[in-house]
Amino acid sequence: MKLIVGLGNPGGEYENTRHNIGFRMIDQFARTLGVSITKSKFNGLYADTVVNQEKVILLKPQSYINLSGEVIRKFIDFYKIAIDDILIIHDDLDLPVGVYKIKQKGSSGGHNGLKNIELHLGTQNYKRIKIGISNNKNINTKDYVLGKLSKDEEMTLQKMETIILSILDDYFQVSFSELMSKYNHR
Repeated sequence: MKLIVGLGNPGGEYENTRHNIGFRMIDQFARTLGVSITKSKFNGLYADTVVNQEKVILLKPQSYINLSGEVIRKFIDFYKIAIDDILIIHDDLDLPVGVYKIKQKGSSGGHNGLKNIELHLGTQNYKRIKIGISNNKNINTKDYVLGKLSKDEEMTLQKMETIILSILDDYFQVSFSELMSKYNHR
């Protein structure tokens, strides 16, 4: 069983904000699978489906991004999911808009949602897709990540969605090291 988590904040006021890239990408992936992320459990919205004869849970924690680890931990414990079968999709201030990075492990990089996940998983060794949102040092970080995407950023992200969806499709077909080799570009 695999658990794919998109990070974001619940509520209409956070739609189309930089911090909600994870929600956006997992919603798009759910659409391609013909499911909706509408079931509710453990303070998370989720959908369960089967991909390549393997059960998959798509999860959007509803605890706000900084407490995502609590929700993820409850799903892991309830469904007996191995840490190695978790994939987190999240925004990254250190990557430019339109750039992504697939990683097998790593630090939180200052991302409070990832810090909370590390706290509740007890490890930094979990898979992730980091999606660049750039960083504007002239704006307070909290205000920036909770800010709406510009028209140019939106256009760039729409183009990148296709690649992210391909990555998620291939995630079920190839090993994670092959996935990183295929999609990570220097």
